[in-house]
Amino acid sequence: MPPTARLLVVGNGMAGARTVEEIIARNGRDLFEITMIGDEPYGNYNRIMLSHVLSGEASTDDEDLMLNPMSWYRENGVQLHVGDRATKLDRFAKQVTCESGRIVDYDVLIVATGSNTFFPNMDGLREPDGRLARGVFGFRTIADTNGMLQQAQAGDDVAAVVIGGGLLGLEAAYGLRTQGLKVDVVHSPGHLMNQQLDARGGRLLRNKIESLGVGVHTSKRTTAVVRTPDGRVAGVGFADGSSIDADMVVVTAGIRPNVEFARGGGLVVERGIVVDDQMRCEDEGSIFAVGECCQHRGEVYGLVAPLWEQATVLAEHLTGTNPAAAYHGSRLTTKLKVAGVDVAAMGVQGPERDDDEYVQFYEPSTGTYKSVVVRDGRLIGATLLGDVSKVGFLSQAFDNKVALPAERISMLFDLGTPTAATSAAELADDAAVCNCNGVNKGQIVACVHAGATTVADVVAKTRAGKGCGSCKGLVADIVACATGGAVADDPCADFYVRCIPLRKAELVAAVRDRGLRAVSEVFAELAPDGEDAAAKMPLASLLRTVWGPDWVDEPGALFINDRVHANIQRDGTFSVVPQMKGGVTTPDQLRRIADVADKYNVPLVKVTGGQRIDLLGIRKEDLPKVWGDLDMPSGYAYGKSFRTVKTCVGSDFCRFGLGDSTALGIAIEERFQGLETPAKLKLAVAGCPRNCSEALCKDFGVVAVGDGRWEIYIGGAAGAHIRKGDVLATVDSAEEVLVLASRFIQYYRENANWLERTYAFVPRVGIDELQRLLVTDEDGIAAGLEERMQIAVDGYTDPWLQRDDPRSPAQFAPSLPLLPLPQVPVR
Repeated sequence: MPPTARLLVVGNGMAGARTVEEIIARNGRDLFEITMIGDEPYGNYNRIMLSHVLSGEASTDDEDLMLNPMSWYRENGVQLHVGDRATKLDRFAKQVTCESGRIVDYDVLIVATGSNTFFPNMDGLREPDGRLARGVFGFRTIADTNGMLQQAQAGDDVAAVVIGGGLLGLEAAYGLRTQGLKVDVVHSPGHLMNQQLDARGGRLLRNKIESLGVGVHTSKRTTAVVRTPDGRVAGVGFADGSSIDADMVVVTAGIRPNVEFARGGGLVVERGIVVDDQMRCEDEGSIFAVGECCQHRGEVYGLVAPLWEQATVLAEHLTGTNPAAAYHGSRLTTKLKVAGVDVAAMGVQGPERDDDEYVQFYEPSTGTYKSVVVRDGRLIGATLLGDVSKVGFLSQAFDNKVALPAERISMLFDLGTPTAATSAAELADDAAVCNCNGVNKGQIVACVHAGATTVADVVAKTRAGKGCGSCKGLVADIVACATGGAVADDPCADFYVRCIPLRKAELVAAVRDRGLRAVSEVFAELAPDGEDAAAKMPLASLLRTVWGPDWVDEPGALFINDRVHANIQRDGTFSVVPQMKGGVTTPDQLRRIADVADKYNVPLVKVTGGQRIDLLGIRKEDLPKVWGDLDMPSGYAYGKSFRTVKTCVGSDFCRFGLGDSTALGIAIEERFQGLETPAKLKLAVAGCPRNCSEALCKDFGVVAVGDGRWEIYIGGAAGAHIRKGDVLATVDSAEEVLVLASRFIQYYRENANWLERTYAFVPRVGIDELQRLLVTDEDGIAAGLEERMQIAVDGYTDPWLQRDDPRSPAQFAPSLPLLPLPQVPVR
């Protein structure tokens, strides 16, 4: 049956997309022709995961970040306009006009515009045209997160100030601290997370945050962002006249509902868009609102759990599944992980009447704080910090689903109340388990009864645990209860990709034996359930490793960076990084770079941490011309590949130099340039143990130690993870360095998991085992590794040379950062 009504959703965030999911789950595709408008150039993603991206625990191409990838919209018949903003609502013509000029008609409209970062009015925060000053960020979007990461990596000794000591501010501070920045948190109230914690809990949390090396300043009101004469951030100033120096300012002082589109269209707006119990906008029959942008019974919610409840009610109402469905507001139980610390809070923070019962447990030495507030025999508030094992029981008590024990102290410890595992068994089916993704116990149990036998299966199918991670233990307990304790080992845990039941070595052997050179062929031959979008990139990487230039490149197998050989930026432009071997350049190269920057109006030319020059802000259609004018090889700043070799001056000029680090760095870079690897590979060569090129903390580092000898370090890291490399060997010549580099890199290519950096791979295999395999060659594999590396090296071609022969007409055609879905004409 064809769609009978045009459903338009303005907003492609967590609330809007979840509502569409719920509608589709109730046969909504038979009722509606669904169109969505999203102002970001992506599918729907999990904003809660952005803190993990900032801390380096995840990346923007992590499958856990994307809740609904672009393929999901195609598969479900949803027309998505990405990278476009709805700007005008005509309620009488039933039309929405977008920033691009596109006009979309509707029969039913859902406004899900979410919220925006609240930027307090303070001097120096904005430019005269209203834009945020350079170095000032919110923490709301992928663009915000990428901007902070770029600034964090802009140089050494970068300092940041985070304004706001709530959940988001502490997550930002934690992420920036893991990136190696000096970080200070400034908070106007007297203690951190004052919305969830009382003063004692806030004091304990402060101790935890300060132990991470983060400065904490409470009862401080920020009045100005201090800037240099050229407009860069230099610090922040306070009402008391004091100040803190900083290169970056992150504002996390709260959010405000994004209601400008609704207000401009004449909808009733107070703090948010006013809605009734069916999420219908006031005085409207066919316009609804859902999520952080709406106001229900005077309340505006900034947590995700109420959004899921609203989405379910709206879907049941629109599809007629439950005509009596109504949203009555949410009793909030917050369970989350803040900078690695488990926190749970519900209801009031402390006693409000003389007859309120109040029980506290405070143990600073272990970082544990617990409290409960009971009134008239009912739990009206609870706070847990550090140890949240009783949150399941307390949540049920807060919802009046279990009786309280006579000894109130047993609500905080296993003294007569159920243990955590027992609590999982006794949880009601509608008890929230994963607040981040709106998953309750009943859904997890149903998933198990439908055939899921492992925690990984349940997580993949329900998303429970794919947020802050604080509920993973409870998810495991529920799965164990539902399976009678017979939780199966995850059979996919050791597979290279989940959809193919083979370990990496077995998959490589199968690919070779069957001559599979294209991703589609691998799916057809080896994936029992067919294609899996999340597996395309790792399979493409594996095929390029196995077959080199003889692999078959198919549309959709590669991420945008690899398709156009440049690094996409937050505004949809690209950065181009030409190769500078060992950080060495010439006047001629510098003139060409300067000429290209002038010719193409490049907005930013930057020296990178890898001793190269980055040209940022280049349009996609200009990329082939830029490469042609540069006439320099690619520096591979965009791919999962061999990146660069950082070098110090070495023995030719430095008075401390013990070896020619520059020459060796160039030799290494020339040999392995552009080599496909499971994750990015960074190298460095230092001319003496002073380690000016930071060789001790690279994936592969070499240090001159005198008398022509070199120490080789592997598995180092100096980004989100800090690790000094392990000594693989000490050799007597540069030639031996190249031999061991060939063996190690090829062994890593063939045996590491997709996106597994060497700092994880080396400890997993073990330095003793790697020395046995690669240095002393006790298993006789060294010759084969060197031979296969030579084949890969011989097959290298500079990808920028294909500029005159694009793989497809669209490869370098102007487009949005992510290609939009095929457009269906709107009636």
